[in-house]
Amino acid sequence: MRQIPVDTSAAIVMVAKTPQVKVRDRRTGEIATDVETGAKLMTVDVMFAANEEVEILSITVPEPGITGELAMGTPVALTGLIARPWENDFNGQRRHGIAFRAVAVTSLANANAAAGPKAA
Repeated sequence: MRQIPVDTSAAIVMVAKTPQVKVRDRRTGEIATDVETGAKLMTVDVMFAANEEVEILSITVPEPGITGELAMGTPVALTGLIARPWENDFNGQRRHGIAFRAVAVTSLANANAAAGPKAA
């Protein structure tokens, strides 16, 4: 499956919704896990602002990759963000979209506080 790296260097990224456990099967309640490591997968919704546009992206992250307090509005860094196009047929309906996955989501709240107030 094609993976497209996403450049976040010019973006402002903030938590829109706190991390939630990713459910693989809603009927059974099975929790999604990383195929390679077995780590529990989490979903973090972020506000991604770049090029004068803002979108809410839902990003899948292994639980060990979530670092710091990720409350709503917390500025974050996204490490290893990739986009994967997907499509499937469900009940005769063709669906498609883009799935986002990151190696880590790291709070920048402490880094900004340590830098101190900026001069006007």
